[in-house]
Amino acid sequence: MTAATAPALPADLDALRELIARDSERLTPRMRDAARYTVEHPNDIALNPVATVAEMAGIAPAAFIRMAKALGFGGYSELQRLLREPLQHAVKPTFRERIRHYGGEEALDHPEDPAEVLRAFSRANIVSLEHLQDDAASLPLAEAIQLIEDARIVHVLGLRRSYAVAAYLAYALNRVGRPAVQITGIGGAIAEQASTASADDLLIAISFPPYAADTLQVCEQVRQSGAKRLAITDAFLSPVAKDADLVLEVNDAKLLGFRSLTSAMSLAQTLAVGLAFSKRQRRQKQAKRGGMPTPSISDLLEVDC
Repeated sequence: MTAATAPALPADLDALRELIARDSERLTPRMRDAARYTVEHPNDIALNPVATVAEMAGIAPAAFIRMAKALGFGGYSELQRLLREPLQHAVKPTFRERIRHYGGEEALDHPEDPAEVLRAFSRANIVSLEHLQDDAASLPLAEAIQLIEDARIVHVLGLRRSYAVAAYLAYALNRVGRPAVQITGIGGAIAEQASTASADDLLIAISFPPYAADTLQVCEQVRQSGAKRLAITDAFLSPVAKDADLVLEVNDAKLLGFRSLTSAMSLAQTLAVGLAFSKRQRRQKQAKRGGMPTPSISDLLEVDC
């Protein structure tokens, strides 16, 4: 490819994310790992040499170099310059921001003390919620609520760590009057449960690393049935996000090998309550036309239980 025909390099992190999403299929698995780390930890790339980043990420330095070149950069240094540019116009990250950047991971001096463990998990959960709060404006929440509202039936799937989030979301959607079924896989019947999804339905697939193989299998099964799919996962390069109609990215902090569910649960609450408000707006319009009292959110919750 000549300089005249080479595509323009991305101008910022958002454009880099779009480039990686578009070209991810032609990256090797290790290059995709490096790309995922790059978009999730851009300050690491901007501030550190490739050897340091490789040690922090647990990925070989060559994967970062090859990834950068595969995306059209001259090498790691050129990619680094792209991500360093915004930092030249910003204040130096605080220690609090660095802790957040590393996902809330920290060591415990006295893990045998339950109170210290509780304080540490509380801090990690606070970090997760602050991260979610900062990212709220960039999440396609209105589009997600519209997908849920338009579906005949919402099928909710989350296994292992994600099971609790899926169970709560299915309950909450039913609570606000949206028919929802949780795909549990109990008795090994996960394929049979998923087979009830039709082209008028929506699958909400929730999965985080390590991604459950059964979740990926159901995503493909439902895709072939023609149903729409909303993915709730940690990254746009997640296998659960592949071919999804919409993706909601949410990252929970990790502590001592346990990932928090705080942000994922908050997102589930947001979708259910957002749907309730959407229904309330419709009913307000109907009430005005019919001269009836305007329903409250509590009315919707009580009537639709």
